[in-house]
Amino acid sequence: MTPAVIDDTTLYAVLAPFAAAVVAPVLTRWFKHNAAWPLAIVPALIFAHFAGFIGPVSHGETFVASRAWAPSYGVNFSVYVDGLSTLFALLISGIGTFIILYAGGYLKGHPQQGRFFSFLFMFMGAMLGLVLCNNLISLFIFWELTSITSFLLIGFDHLRSASRRAALQALVVTGGGGLALLAGFIVIISATGEIEMSTLLASPDIIKDSGLYLPIFLLVLGGAFTKSAQFPFHFWLPNAMEAPTPVSAFLHSATMVKGGVYLLMRMHPLLGDTALWMTVLPVFGGITLLVGTFLAVRQTDLKLMLAYTTVASLGLLVMLTGTSHEKALEGAVLYLLAHSLFKGALFMIAGTIDHEAGTRDITKLGGLRSAMPITFAAACLASLSMAGLPPFIGFIAKEVLYYGTWGWPEMGLAVTVTAVVGNALMLVIAAAVAIKPFFGPRIETPKAAHEGPLLLFAGPVVLSVTGLGLALIAHTTGELFVGPTLSSLLGEFTQVDLHLLPTSFNAPLILSLITVALGALLFTQLDRLRNLFAGVLTAIGWGPDKGFDQFVAGIVGFSAWLTRWLQNGKMRTYMVYTFGFTALAVLLPGYLTGSYPAIPKMPDYRFYEWGIFLIAVLGLVAVLIARTRLTAIVSLGIQGFAVALFFMMFGAPDLSFTQFMVETLSVVILALVMTRLNLSPRDHRPLPATLLTGAVAAGVGLGLTLTMLAITQQPFDSRLSDFFAQFSRTVAHGRNIVNVIIVDFRGVDTLGEIAVVVLAGLCVLALIRVRTKPDRPAETPPTTTLDAQATEAS
Repeated sequence: MTPAVIDDTTLYAVLAPFAAAVVAPVLTRWFKHNAAWPLAIVPALIFAHFAGFIGPVSHGETFVASRAWAPSYGVNFSVYVDGLSTLFALLISGIGTFIILYAGGYLKGHPQQGRFFSFLFMFMGAMLGLVLCNNLISLFIFWELTSITSFLLIGFDHLRSASRRAALQALVVTGGGGLALLAGFIVIISATGEIEMSTLLASPDIIKDSGLYLPIFLLVLGGAFTKSAQFPFHFWLPNAMEAPTPVSAFLHSATMVKGGVYLLMRMHPLLGDTALWMTVLPVFGGITLLVGTFLAVRQTDLKLMLAYTTVASLGLLVMLTGTSHEKALEGAVLYLLAHSLFKGALFMIAGTIDHEAGTRDITKLGGLRSAMPITFAAACLASLSMAGLPPFIGFIAKEVLYYGTWGWPEMGLAVTVTAVVGNALMLVIAAAVAIKPFFGPRIETPKAAHEGPLLLFAGPVVLSVTGLGLALIAHTTGELFVGPTLSSLLGEFTQVDLHLLPTSFNAPLILSLITVALGALLFTQLDRLRNLFAGVLTAIGWGPDKGFDQFVAGIVGFSAWLTRWLQNGKMRTYMVYTFGFTALAVLLPGYLTGSYPAIPKMPDYRFYEWGIFLIAVLGLVAVLIARTRLTAIVSLGIQGFAVALFFMMFGAPDLSFTQFMVETLSVVILALVMTRLNLSPRDHRPLPATLLTGAVAAGVGLGLTLTMLAITQQPFDSRLSDFFAQFSRTVAHGRNIVNVIIVDFRGVDTLGEIAVVVLAGLCVLALIRVRTKPDRPAETPPTTTLDAQATEAS
């Protein structure tokens, strides 16, 4: 179905958060502690706008809107609205509304709250652009903007070294993956000739048939795996918990980290359903699921426990997306929706506990259900959904994904076992989050625990209740959200029929019961599991996180060594490097392509022409055998004068006169400088250095000679000459074409050349005015002020 063209309102909806970022600091100063309420109107209106697309996209309609951005490069600011982008836009703006409110309560009274709001809105706009952009290049721009804004948010508390390290780590990992993604997009554009995602999706086999599927697949995976924290790039996400909790709840559970999952889902019609896709994604996704849950069990910090289960959930989503099995993809969409709701709520709950009790360590928490009843209720609802228990959306998601993995013919058993183990361990964490802080005897906390204000519990309550409500209307949820999103993944309109309760005693239900039983058993052994996993990790010792530090240290050390080698303070070294690479640049292409020009026959020169040539050769010999720099400079001028004579003989008197003037001034100025600086002795170079510089000089000369021969052997294109001959008189009012070109047609260029000459003259003047200061006598050191005062006192 051809997408329908819509007006620019959706484009404005993407840009609205950036406008809010500008005014957020001002509104924070005006409204003091109540700025969150007016600011939350912006994402709420965006949510309402995209909610208007729910009905049409549920019937298979798609929409596009576009405005030229860089038309000469084919880059447009364009959006593509379908089921997948609508679901993400609703999650970003809907959860973002409550994150803004939550930040207003969490950072109440913080002197930089306005700046924090500004960063949040910039990230929100970047994420909306990422999931809505139709143009590949504009999508990449917003992709990298999410990395930059997350860097600002993670490092918000920039006075703490841990925050700075976490922000830098996230930027390096996700930014590096973004560069790989850019390369992948460039290859896609080169291979297909298309730059719009909607056009590519209209021909889903265009990349698979291009012959460049493998590099495109690897480059796209590089961007997706780093953004969505897949093994071995998973380490940056838990470290990002150094950020304030609103950042953790928004970026690292509900939105940003799902950017890679969004990309894989978006590219599924183009790259999916191949042997490579169905091998690499399930393997890495499964490893990430298990690694994330194992590391989560080891933790006692609420945010870190939730962070590692977020890594695990992202692995589960990647594993399901990699199956290319319709029912497994349906489970991935359902779990995507469920995870955003319960994990966003649980992160805010963890922040509220920390804010009101003064600690997030579950070993130091207990009996908070009476002191924080609303937070406790929200925690129970969200944890039950995370555990996959009825009647929550997480339960339906687990049932559907088990149905998909069990029915996948390729690696169904292995993927199913991995999903069962991972879900059982996530049930353990969900139970720990809901039970440990709130049940048991009351433990004294650093702060007298009490219920947080409305701004802190509004988000968790709404998100956890939404997870319950969507399950109770499962059929409608499937029609309005899951079906349209699944249609985007499959590339064809698909309807979904969801039910809250299983219709029969089947394999998915049995697997769910096994998951719950295994999770309950493991929860009873939580302390032993924590000690066991901690011992295993201690035995392993080295990990990707430490490896990142070693990688950065290695890069810094290598850079320092390379700088010392290249920038050693010697002009001779810089010239050798510069001209050496110049020689390679002009010689290697011809060698690699076998396109060196033919050597022309020697022309019949007249005797005086041979004389000028002989003068040039003698000047070259004089330069090489000169004993002083001054002699070498004067001898070098012979070459310029010989070239000027050639210009004169072959009909270019203006150019010849210019060459005479330049050579004369160059020799005079250089000789003057050399005499003033007393640098007349010639350098004594060892034989290897002489051979190296000689080889570089010969290479540059040979390369430039071959380049000129190649140019002159091409057919002459007279269009530029004809243009100047035609318009020099009529437009520039000059008969001398060379002068007209220099003064009129190349006026700005000539101005630049004059500026260079003036700057060079000023530098020469500065060198000439250098005076050597006499050394201070060693026996009379300078007297300090304190010494002088002491002398007077004595």
